Amino acid sequence: MVGTRPVIGVTTSRRSGWRVFPLVRFNVWLVGGRAIRWTSAADVDLGAVDGIIIGGGDDISPELYGASVKLTARLDPDRDRMERDIARQAVHDGIPVLGICRGAQMLNVAQGGSLHQDAWPLFENATPIKTILPRRDVEIAPGSRLAKIAGDAPMRVNALHTQAVDQLGTDLRIAARDLHGMVQAIERVRDPFALGVQWHPEHLFYAHRQRALFRALVRAARAYRTDAQQIPLAVGQD
Repeated sequence: MVGTRPVIGVTTSRRSGWRVFPLVRFNVWLVGGRAIRWTSAADVDLGAVDGIIIGGGDDISPELYGASVKLTARLDPDRDRMERDIARQAVHDGIPVLGICRGAQMLNVAQGGSLHQDAWPLFENATPIKTILPRRDVEIAPGSRLAKIAGDAPMRVNALHTQAVDQLGTDLRIAARDLHGMVQAIERVRDPFALGVQWHPEHLFYAHRQRALFRALVRAARAYRTDAQQIPLAVGQD
């Protein structure tokens, strides 16, 4: 890799990613990484990055987890396929992954899990919240990777989503819920690093616990790069 900063591939929407990516790139830069943008129109090269952020955006098509569309939603099939393939390959290859909102959901779907297409009505006492401001309380699971990264005290976050995790994918566990029980974070049960949060930490860069999420990804990406550089060449290669 060129330079000393780990390179983080960031998936975004082709339509709206130009607005979101600069903020994600800023967060990654703050903690020592360098972000590059991927869309479904780009040539994705996992060998060119040390870590991945699967970003937020449109809802995920229910067809990816064997369900049918039950409500009107803006979908992006090309992005769905791209991100599912990236998530699967990254987990298989041990490339560190941070999923943000849609990205957390995609991490779950890529591992064989499913989603609630319209999550809010399932939690009768929950008031729907859609804001970039930190107005939603979540509880961190003690002993989780998320707790080790950001502490296990209750956390106030933002919310912009409609969908939420339903059935967990393979080798994943719940790392946080809101006060009504809706899943707010998932993580891989073992290394390598794979964490998905339902909120948007890129909008909360002023909060040290949110910056810690990006810092943990960049730290894992740096370790991944070091390990990759130390793998000996196969016999006959030079």
